[in-house]
Amino acid sequence: MTDTFNLMLAQLNPVVGDIAGNTARAEAAWRRGKGEGADMVALTEMFVTGYQTQDLILKPAFVTAAIAAIEALAATCADGPALGIGGPVRQGGRLYNGYYILDGGRVHARVLKHHLPNDAVFDEKRIFASADVHGPYVVKGVRIGTPICEDAWHPDVAETLAETGAEILLVPNGSPYHRGKPNLRLNLMVARVVETGLPLVYLNMVGGQDDQVFDGSSMVLNPGGRLMAQLPQFDECEVMVTFHRTEDGWRAGPGEIAEIPPIGEADYRACVMGLGDYMRKTGFRKAVLGLSGGIDSAIVAAMAVDALGPENVRCVMLPSEFTSQTSLDLATAAARALGCRYDTVSITGAQAAVGEALAPLFEGTEPGITEENIQSRLRGVMLMALSNKFGEMLLTTGNKSEMAVGYCTIYGDMNGGYNPVKDMYKTRMFLTARWRNRNHRPWMKGPPGEVIPEAIITRPPSAELRANQRDDDSLPPYEVLDAILECLVEKEMSVAEIVALGFDRATVKKVEHLLYIAEYKRFQSAPGVRLTQKAFWLDRRYPVANRWRDDG
Repeated sequence: MTDTFNLMLAQLNPVVGDIAGNTARAEAAWRRGKGEGADMVALTEMFVTGYQTQDLILKPAFVTAAIAAIEALAATCADGPALGIGGPVRQGGRLYNGYYILDGGRVHARVLKHHLPNDAVFDEKRIFASADVHGPYVVKGVRIGTPICEDAWHPDVAETLAETGAEILLVPNGSPYHRGKPNLRLNLMVARVVETGLPLVYLNMVGGQDDQVFDGSSMVLNPGGRLMAQLPQFDECEVMVTFHRTEDGWRAGPGEIAEIPPIGEADYRACVMGLGDYMRKTGFRKAVLGLSGGIDSAIVAAMAVDALGPENVRCVMLPSEFTSQTSLDLATAAARALGCRYDTVSITGAQAAVGEALAPLFEGTEPGITEENIQSRLRGVMLMALSNKFGEMLLTTGNKSEMAVGYCTIYGDMNGGYNPVKDMYKTRMFLTARWRNRNHRPWMKGPPGEVIPEAIITRPPSAELRANQRDDDSLPPYEVLDAILECLVEKEMSVAEIVALGFDRATVKKVEHLLYIAEYKRFQSAPGVRLTQKAFWLDRRYPVANRWRDDG
């Protein structure tokens, strides 16, 4: 009977659909674990396919390829530690979210997920069957119970595993980031430890997948809820955890406790990782964006440079007759501070040509929003032309406040392939800019220092589509707008409840109206990083055609 058990945790970044690449990553981790004396190497939920696969997992050929890859991996990894890896399981004509234990050249055990999440960004009941709760499996004489992700968010699976003889709980996860998620996970896992009296390993993946960013933050807990190891947030790593047999059962030895950054830093890191991985996983190396001299485009430019490096980012100023000299100067200063390419393409000539072409039809009408939107759409045309010509992904720069109330132009400034700030309200953009100017981290590929000129942060926001225009000509001040939006979107509060907080009813009703009528724009918007539990897409699914309004 062994008195120590070495478990290597592989907190890695799989790629959805890259079965061969993910299998190679798994084998490489197993070989490193073998070299370091591991008894078992553990990978995360659905690692072989990447996560989330959404409906890709419903394609039979894809499932067949994934299962074949796992079986081949078992043969390859025969001489050495056991390997735990997530992947699909076919059984009895049904498809399950499973976890394979490979040992001795074969599939030693399969664990099937019981609780299937069906809220927020998850829709697993649509694609997987729910399995009965499994008992523990044995590796090197140690009985290990594996609640898969959601299974550990409920007490029953862990309790059943403890009752059927499990000595250690290993929880493989695909748990995406949102604000406050690390503390939420910690509290839930402490509850499982307290309930079962068993040590617990919570292993999460890292990396961006479309709108979701998986932030790692894996941890090891001993009975009593004592934190023995904390893996870093967002970083790939492989960490060996040594368990020792004691009179009271298995206990994890002490390991490194990485600091979990505060929310402001975590949000920025999530945006940078989400953008960088989206580019890498879709095959793009370079990005282009319109740089207006305003805060939103300046922050997106900084994120792009931090994700891709300044040599891979092109910023373009597209001035019109309404573009101020201040905007020209500030855009130039921001691009120079970031060290990226900066081009200027005037839209004045194109605007005049469109105006002349439409003049006979517009005769007798007053200039207004239509003419403003033409400017935005001309900029979209120019930027998409650069994207097409040079293979640079166009980034959109609209914040959550603008996306919520439709203060954006479809086929104009909404053009593009990805929006890293899609889930960040305007008031938080100001905080984010100041944080980036004060802080620099090793994972940032951009330069340190003030990369967003202070004058960009302090100037009144303006779309500059007409003379002397300011955002608060059309919208409530952003601190008011964002507070109302958080009530309507994040908290699903009624109009009466929001008014009771002290907000003007007419203003609340205006914001509610704008929120609902802009749904069609959001339906066609680029994907972007999820930071909250009410991001526009999978978290909040509203009908486009909708006449309901809250008149209470």
